[in-house]
Parts: sequence; C-alpha cells; structure tokens
Amino acid sequence: MGHGSTINLDSSLPTFQHAKAIKKRNLFANVLPALWKEHPSFQETLSQIKTKEIYLVPNFIAEGYFTQTIIPEEFNRLNAEHHFQLHFCRPVGTHASMTQALLHRAQKVISPPPPLETCLLLVGHGTERHENSGATLYDQVHRLKQKKIYAEVQGAFMEQAPHIKDWPQLTTQPNVIVVPFFISNGLHSYEDIPILLGLAKKVDSSLSPELLFEQNPYHVHERRLWYTPAIGTEPDIADVILDLICEYDATHARHKN
Repeated sequence: MGHGSTINLDSSLPTFQHAKAIKKRNLFANVLPALWKEHPSFQETLSQIKTKEIYLVPNFIAEGYFTQTIIPEEFNRLNAEHHFQLHFCRPVGTHASMTQALLHRAQKVISPPPPLETCLLLVGHGTERHENSGATLYDQVHRLKQKKIYAEVQGAFMEQAPHIKDWPQLTTQPNVIVVPFFISNGLHSYEDIPILLGLAKKVDSSLSPELLFEQNPYHVHERRLWYTPAIGTEPDIADVILDLICEYDATHARHKN
C-alpha cells in the first residue's frame, strides 16, 4: 500500500515496482498495489482479490497517523462487505532489514569497501510537530554504526534539527555519501535536498532529474559528496516487504507452508 500523489507521478512508482518483483517469485496467489491518492484505490484493489487472507504492507518510511489510523480504519470499513482476514504489517522503513538495503544503495555509488574517512549521511523529512518523527531514521543510523563499515554515520532532516543544510558541521569526514530516507524520488530528492546540500543554488527543471545522480562525486565545502536516489526505489525493498510478512507470522505464531 502506497500513498501516491496527484502532483508527483513518481511517488507511486516504487510501490508498483516492488509489487511486480514480488509477484514474479510466485509466493502468493496474487500481489497487488493499492494507493491512497491514485489508482488503483484501496477499494479497487480489494475488489480484485479472491483469496480469504490478505497481508497489508504499508510502503511508508515510518509509523504515523496514516499507517496506524487511516489505513486500518479504511480497510476495516471496506472489509465490512468482503469479510477478508486482514493482516496489518509494519511500514517498510521500520524493519531491521532496511539496514542492508541502505548499505546496498550506498555501495552502488562507491563500490565496497568505501574509501577511508567516509561518512554515510541519511537525510529525512522530519517535523517539529511530532517528538518522535525522526525515530525511524535514527534507528537505522544506530544499526549502521554497529556495522562499523563507515567511519561515521549521521542523520539530518529538512524540517527539524539537525538540519540538512548544516551537514558540513555535522559531518567530519572528507568523503560523504548522502542517501535520502524517502520512499520515492520527487521534489524533495530532486530539488529541495540538493539545494540544502549546496549542490546547486537552483535546480534546472529543464534537465532530467536523474542527472543529479550521474554527476557524482560533487565537490562542495572542500568535501567529496555522492548523492543517491531515494532508498524506497532500491530493489532490495521487495525483500524488506517479504521480511515484514514473515515477521507478522512469527509475531502472531502463524504456521504456513
């Protein structure tokens, strides 16, 4: 299940891609995307399902009002006429296996092992309105530090401290790999974050946004900086989704062949 957007058509692309990748593995009777703001809607998707049981996996970075309230309430309401067995899993970004996906994403811009004196910097949205808004990102920062692959691992945000624009003071290494902790590429990863990092004063909208990721490394603030696409576009996320389903079964003591 993805949020989708009527403005950014790239918003739903990862949800479709991961559903397609999982479907190819022939593990389920069917694998379908469902979107809040786009088609197929939650109702449209439910109308296609013939099986009794459904695993619902939110393709979201963190727990929040949407994953904890909106999605369960909407599916329970729609289910009143279908009577499926609904199994609500945690959001993609909260699972421990997201750590490996983050490492793979970083390794694609600098082949392992990384250069000595390298910082891995995760950047998220954040908000001052919710005290724990950065908790999921910080959890991944902690897990990545435990791997001891990079000399330094830090987190920064668009709308809460520490701010992305302060990355030169936040990091101490001459090499910095920046991974956007977002589900999809969009205005944040194509425009806002590059400007906050100092990669450009203004993004040229006439150019392909993908060029941002092809010009690595950037030389800014006397550092070398590599900038990657959003983590939610990483193919490994399909494995994270499957891990969440296995976690659900283990947590609820379900035994399946």
